[in-house]
Parts: sequence; C-alpha cells; structure tokens
Amino acid sequence: MSSFIQLCINGDALLEDIDDFVDSWHDGDSELSLAEFLGMSNSEYNIWLREPDILPIIIKAKRDNKDSASLMNEEVYHMAARSGDVVQSEKLKSWLIREGLWKGE
Repeated sequence: MSSFIQLCINGDALLEDIDDFVDSWHDGDSELSLAEFLGMSNSEYNIWLREPDILPIIIKAKRDNKDSASLMNEEVYHMAARSGDVVQSEKLKSWLIREGLWKGE
C-alpha cells in the first residue's frame, strides 16, 4: 500500500484526506508508526503535528526528492511574511530553529 504522501504525489489523494489516513492507521493493525504510515520522517511528522499548514511543503520536498528541512528553510520565511499573525509566525520560526529544522535568517 502506498503512503498518504506518495498518493498525494501521484494525484490519488488530496491534502484534506490526511485525517482519513490517520483514522485508517488507528483502525488498522499496521506495524508502522503513524509517521511511516503517512510517508513522513519523524521530524516531518512532528512539525506537521504543530503546524498542519506545512503539509504542502513536506509533500513538495518528497516529490522533488529534496530534504524537507532545506525546503522549509526556503519557504518558512515567505509563509511568515504572508501570515496576518506576526506572533504566531515568530513562534513557528523559533520552534523550527529549536528543533534544528531551520537555520534562521
């Protein structure tokens, strides 16, 4: 069975389908972790839990065979700049730096 991420890359799943995949994991007997079941690394899964809007970046990184942390480095500043909530943007940037997922400016 393909992971959620792979199905998104193939055009066979939509971003909003992720909750159905999480439910399937809970209802099933997979020996995979939820992160593996979804097709994410542990760090990708952890950031997605905190910031669900990061999911398109994770999928793009997988599709382009890039390291998601590197792609986040490129994208997070732009996301923060577009955000109407400056405080939330700063919290996200601080958390990414603490987790070693973003080098900062």
